Amino acid sequence: CASFKGKLNIGVDTIQHGVEGLVYLLTESSKLMISEVDFQDSIHVLGFSDELNKSLLQLYLDNRKEIRSILGELAPRLPSYHSLEWRLDVQLASRSLRQQIKPAVTMKLHLNQNEDQTAQVLQTDPATLLHLIQQLEQALGEMKMNHCRRIVRNMK
Repeated sequence: CASFKGKLNIGVDTIQHGVEGLVYLLTESSKLMISEVDFQDSIHVLGFSDELNKSLLQLYLDNRKEIRSILGELAPRLPSYHSLEWRLDVQLASRSLRQQIKPAVTMKLHLNQNEDQTAQVLQTDPATLLHLIQQLEQALGEMKMNHCRRIVRNMK
């Protein structure tokens, strides 16, 4: 940026913001794989000259596949579900308390990550598990609402 500052006679911040804006434009357009017409409509509102709009369009068309592949490599590799084993343990008595009922649910969650399998052991009481199930069902119910579906559709 500093070398361009002397050649263009503008501030370093202006150059940096311009580069960041160009990067954002190209990454978001590549992420969404928008068509030529949509890209032209997007940059037309910026008020650039026709020559610059054509240059930006050509830059986008030449580099969108490469940008998508780089974005794919940068995306976090999250573990995926493989299987679940569970067990219900109930403690009925102890030395000090002859009659007690203390249930516990133990789950072993098997995950796949980059072709490696890992396992996580989780333990909770049934009341907490029921609360978690209710919260997840509520979240799934909210995803079926029109407002959420519209947001998800626009994110794709």
